[in-house]
Amino acid sequence: MTIPAAWWAGLSPIVARLADEWSLALGERFPTGGTAWVAPARGPDGADLVLKVVWPHPEAVAEAAGLRCWDGDGAVRLVAATRVEGNDALLLERCRPGTPLAAMPEPDQDVTIAGLLRRLWRAPPPGATFPTLAAMCDLWAGEFEAKVAAGAVALDPGLAREGAARWRALPREDSERVLLATDLHAGNVLAAEREPWLVIDPKPHVGDPAYDPLQHLLNCPARLHADPLALTRRVAGLCGVDADRLAAWLFARSVIETPSWPELAGLARRLAPG
Repeated sequence: MTIPAAWWAGLSPIVARLADEWSLALGERFPTGGTAWVAPARGPDGADLVLKVVWPHPEAVAEAAGLRCWDGDGAVRLVAATRVEGNDALLLERCRPGTPLAAMPEPDQDVTIAGLLRRLWRAPPPGATFPTLAAMCDLWAGEFEAKVAAGAVALDPGLAREGAARWRALPREDSERVLLATDLHAGNVLAAEREPWLVIDPKPHVGDPAYDPLQHLLNCPARLHADPLALTRRVAGLCGVDADRLAAWLFARSVIETPSWPELAGLARRLAPG
């Protein structure tokens, strides 16, 4: 996902307005590679904070709502939120020292990621409206199917159809419906003082908890490609989700991601049902 250059070019007055409204002293922007402008900030009371301006895209619309729901339980605390010219702006607790979990050995990452996910999974509060996992999957499937029609997918057509069909079907099957992070991996978990590790940059949706370990699996490519089912079983056990269901999600996502992540084609073939 590439942020348009025009969005970056128009940020300066938005950031200045936010700094004025929230009386912030801003530091130099963090060199993040994600879909937001993020910088350290000092509040009027001296609080150590982070200002985040999010590029508008469907997956990120509920970040503030999710952080309010979690209220610091395993995730960074939301201090304030507003919308400026169609952009969501979040004022967040800062993690110190902020070392990414990705600096730890992957088996340790497994344990920490699973523990955080199990804390984040909860029923949304009454009256809350969050985007659904099914809606996100439909969007991704539609984009994938357009690429298949354009001849841009290096997969057997039958495998591509099966993967897209499973991707659409899985979030609609009978399963628990909880608040998900959807993009939780070791780069989005930082060392902090309030807790050993805190989640940042969630993309909250409501749906099947067996979906949520996927990004961590995909971010462990050596172990994943060496023995995908062994890693799936380990992480499923730590998370308390069904290993077969997690494997089904992994197959479907490997198919869907193949156009931009070609090395997943072999994984999709290995995980294909039957």
